[in-house]
Amino acid sequence: MLGLMVGVAALIVVLSVMNGFDRELKQRILGMVPHATISGYGEPIQDWPTLADELLEEPGVVATAPFISAQAMLTSRGQVRGALINGIDPEREQTVSIIGNHITKGSLEALEDVKFGIVLGDILARFLGVLPGDKVTLILPEASVSVAGVVPRMKRFTVVGVFEVGAELDASLAYIHLRDAAKIKRFGSGVEGIRIGFDDLFAAPAEVRRMANSLQGYYRFSDWTRTHGNLFQAIQLEKRMIGLLLFLIVFVAAFNIVSTLVMVVTDKKPDIAILRTLGATPGRVMRIFMVQGSAIGVIGTLLGTLLGVTLALTVADLVKWVEKTLGIEFLNAEVYFISELPSELRLEDVSVITVSALALSFLATLYPAYRASRTQPAEALRYE
Repeated sequence: MLGLMVGVAALIVVLSVMNGFDRELKQRILGMVPHATISGYGEPIQDWPTLADELLEEPGVVATAPFISAQAMLTSRGQVRGALINGIDPEREQTVSIIGNHITKGSLEALEDVKFGIVLGDILARFLGVLPGDKVTLILPEASVSVAGVVPRMKRFTVVGVFEVGAELDASLAYIHLRDAAKIKRFGSGVEGIRIGFDDLFAAPAEVRRMANSLQGYYRFSDWTRTHGNLFQAIQLEKRMIGLLLFLIVFVAAFNIVSTLVMVVTDKKPDIAILRTLGATPGRVMRIFMVQGSAIGVIGTLLGTLLGVTLALTVADLVKWVEKTLGIEFLNAEVYFISELPSELRLEDVSVITVSALALSFLATLYPAYRASRTQPAEALRYE
């Protein structure tokens, strides 16, 4: 019973923690990257406001925002780092991204006020050694011809903000205003593309394919599964494999029910024989042992479910208490993208685990109960 309780509780807690990591990744990474994008074929989209309004009329679309992106090098105080530069409209960008909720220094709105301002990721800013008000030089991988010869295109930017989402994006992403990005990429009034926000994140791949067939003109469409889909598929696979491995604990506990009942049947053979001589049918004897084994399974599973749910709801506080008591840190925010153990208890996980454990416990009673029902009174009482 205790083995079954521990197995069920461990399975519930570990799957809840896996769900918590899955949720944190979705909120942080997929909150920053677009659900889907539409861009032109090798040339800017000039009449983008009309296209954005047309996209907003599509079912499931809740927001749109223009963007211009570029790969560039950022340098300051002798440090050089590559980064993805996103030119955005600060107001519209916050409707398709969580960037506005994760500004730790300065503000995203400062891009409106400062000409050639830039907002950097926290790790990127620390590597370059800059704070709001400092200058960084942006170097584009394009050459310009001047009186001094062929030189790379460079532009000085003023740092106006720093964001931190606790993911690898902090080390490789920077934001500038849309008008500044258009100037350095010579797009005029055009944009590279439009980010699309959906009310259902997982409907984005199917919806964007449908939109690709319905819109007039030639556009290139993409969605989050092409850029970060492999990451979340790996997480789901890891969750399934860990769940399968931990379910072996429940299987071992169920096997203990088999061995326990077999020993009981062997020990109680004379008693079974006496019951048979008093008129008990093989079916009644079989039900006796099935009830006994099922009682072990039901009580162990229910206690394990109660313990697992309690631990899943309090595991973050328990880990904090252990860290404080022992003076250690399990999750360093500078190494991992979170500083505390996340947990998300899901009813479907608890239901599947509970039902599976009960079913396995019931199946474990069949063989011992059948052996008990086949006991022959004369054979069992011969030497009594």
